Amino acid sequence: MPESIDVMQSKVDAFNKRNPIGSTVTIDADLGETIETKVRHPAEVMDGHTPVVWLEGIRWAYLLDRVR
Repeated sequence: MPESIDVMQSKVDAFNKRNPIGSTVTIDADLGETIETKVRHPAEVMDGHTPVVWLEGIRWAYLLDRVR
């Protein structure tokens, strides 16, 4: 069952509180690699259905569940 918008927004809010713009984070990239990067824009619930964050060196928004 998909998460409710309230649950997704609370995850986004918690991430943004812990990781302001410029914070170093690690992503679990495709093929099992890990990449260290920085937050370049606050996390958001994209189009009301997917929690994402925008990162330096990554052209697209990244799934929040794959960022630590």
